[in-house]
Amino acid sequence: MNLARRHVIPETDLPEGREVLDAGRALAKDWHVGPSVFLDYYQVNCEAEYKLRCMDSERIMQHAHMGFRDKKKSIRAFQEIYESTEKQGVRVDRFGLCLDWSMGFPRAMRDSQLRGTGLILDGPEDFHEVANAAPAATHFGDFVLGFPGALENTQAALSAGGTVIGNLGQYFTFRLPDWNDDIVTTNSTLKAIGLIAAQPVKVLVHSNLDDGFAAVFEDLASALGAAMLERYIIEDLCGALIAHCFGHHYSTPLTRLSFQRALSIASPNPGSMIYGNTTSYRGSDAENYASLGAYLLLDIVGQMTCPSGHAINPVPVTENRRIPEIDEIIDAQVFAGRLTANGNDYLPIYNDTEIERVANTLVAKGTDFYNATLKGLEEEGYDIADPFELMLAMRRIGCKELERRFGQGRWDDESHRRVAILQSDTVNEIEQLVTVNLDAIDPSDRKTLNDSGLKVLVATSDVHEHSKMLIEGLFRELNIDVLDGGVSADIIDLARLAEQESVDAIALSTYNGVALTYFSRLRDQLLEMGIPVPVLIGGQLNEIPEESVNSLPVNVEDKLKKEGAFVCSGILDAIPILVNLSREKCSENYHRSATAQ
Repeated sequence: MNLARRHVIPETDLPEGREVLDAGRALAKDWHVGPSVFLDYYQVNCEAEYKLRCMDSERIMQHAHMGFRDKKKSIRAFQEIYESTEKQGVRVDRFGLCLDWSMGFPRAMRDSQLRGTGLILDGPEDFHEVANAAPAATHFGDFVLGFPGALENTQAALSAGGTVIGNLGQYFTFRLPDWNDDIVTTNSTLKAIGLIAAQPVKVLVHSNLDDGFAAVFEDLASALGAAMLERYIIEDLCGALIAHCFGHHYSTPLTRLSFQRALSIASPNPGSMIYGNTTSYRGSDAENYASLGAYLLLDIVGQMTCPSGHAINPVPVTENRRIPEIDEIIDAQVFAGRLTANGNDYLPIYNDTEIERVANTLVAKGTDFYNATLKGLEEEGYDIADPFELMLAMRRIGCKELERRFGQGRWDDESHRRVAILQSDTVNEIEQLVTVNLDAIDPSDRKTLNDSGLKVLVATSDVHEHSKMLIEGLFRELNIDVLDGGVSADIIDLARLAEQESVDAIALSTYNGVALTYFSRLRDQLLEMGIPVPVLIGGQLNEIPEESVNSLPVNVEDKLKKEGAFVCSGILDAIPILVNLSREKCSENYHRSATAQ
């Protein structure tokens, strides 16, 4: 990729970052942090003040996340969870909402968009009603900042008393379906940041690193460097404050604790939360409880030994199968409270010598990545003092290219990648899963696929890329020609690419509750264009029916099969489908050759 500014940003009339920020700041006279039950109950001006108070008193905060589409149920959940845990001696300090991805669009456009399974808050009144259901801070994260609807969402969140607003990380990696105007997206996001910066109280810009660069980077030194870049943009260039979150993909004890320690140095503001290690939830409830206890204990000890203001996040053990119910969220919170009460018992056996060593390495190499990125971009002609230009450049260049150019690991010519300073757990796990699944394939099927010459287009319907990386890794090991269909793939673009490349199949991963609708529209588009390629689909195969009375998603595997999809409950389900496709292709080639003779 040519990184020269004229290639990445060819526009000649790019908005000036300072002017966009000033426009956002000017809105502060009408939009400001409103009153909330949480702020009044604890007599604080903002959540940052509450976090510092907890850190001083050695209190570890707890965060509960929920994903109900129904607003009334969300309000009831806030109340029941808070009251039930209080009765059991546990306090939930903050609630997070899984907002629907359509919330990223401007309000006037949402009704025409494909809906997922998340909550939709139409205006300030809805934000206020949900946020004030209980005396706990409301975390307005996903699909607020980072999208074309960022300014509207931020105005509503502030008016509801929200003082931690995100998710900046999504700006750099997420895209909405059928939306390609990143100038409008950047303008709305930066204007919202200007509004946040102008507030008379501390409002933290939340960024979940696992939704941004850290989700794709192979090296955790690069991920820490990305946190430094975000801090530079938000604090040095925009005058606001940033709070970082991580945790989804940090599985090993040393990695999780060391990164928390390093992040507290690189980004010293109180953190938002350490998210649960949800990728470790792969089994039954009993098995998942082992994972829950393992990561929570690490996070508790981390906060006891190096308080960073992050709330711990006990994720219900059912999350790998479905949206957890209210009682399951309560169980997880009580579990975390009990574990915290016992946390001091583990401190005498805690030795942080290796953690300090790894953390210091991450800080040093992360700083090198940060400096190399800014220096390299400036040399390519970018104005690194303009937040609009810098944000847009980083978004368009993308995570993989930034790490390839400026990562601090040694370049390996054989693998065409850098050797990580500290390889991410995600990359390790994907590589291990590729090996495990490869070994499970019958040797005769492996040979058939190795000789098949199959060409498969791999894509996702949303931003969850890790399953796509697993599929691509396994298919390449089977000598299948893999074509990149992208993440959050637009249906028309996917169909055109399938036609252009004459692919033999499309492999689609989906996790955002639109499995049936997305497949049906893709199938219709392929039929309309006369492209009879099979579509393999896997992931979270659910959707909320239009006639639903409880707004909960249901499994749609049977409906997908009736609509003509090749359903894959697991990645190995794709193998017999591809083997049969390979044999059909071989037979067609034979008959074509015989006819020609």
